[in-house]
Amino acid sequence: MGALAIDFGLINADNVEQLKIINQSCFPVSYKASFYEDMAKKQDENLCKFAYWNGFAVGAICTRIEPLPGSPGRHRIYIMTLGVLAAYRNHGIGSKLVTSVLDYFEAQKDEKLFSTVDEIMLHVQTSNVDAMKFYGEKFGFEKGELVENYYKRIDPPHCYILRKKLR
Repeated sequence: MGALAIDFGLINADNVEQLKIINQSCFPVSYKASFYEDMAKKQDENLCKFAYWNGFAVGAICTRIEPLPGSPGRHRIYIMTLGVLAAYRNHGIGSKLVTSVLDYFEAQKDEKLFSTVDEIMLHVQTSNVDAMKFYGEKFGFEKGELVENYYKRIDPPHCYILRKKLR
């Protein structure tokens, strides 16, 4: 079937339950109600969004800007979640979601929101070889340090930090 034509859409209070369904289908961890409340309030389609195919939410990415540890005044984009329903994987949807965030950064990197952003990063469970390959091969993320016991209720509980320098 190849790449699917998708549309992006805002995550809000009216559709945040769809995000919950996607996350429950894609991840071995459960997110607290406060996560979904925060995503519904963001109102920024450029950093948190759905991927729609034929009107159905089939994937989503949720990111945030956070301080860069050890670098006062500097920030990073943190990918909290990137999920695509199993039946729609390998059709370019996850790549389009990540690319949309990277493109938004590139277009806005000198504006106030992004002028202090130096990297993009995420945590990936040590057993998730597919995710490490996806981010590394398609986007140039580098595998960083091992974080032991990052996850509380899944096995293995360890993760790697994957990061990509943006400046």
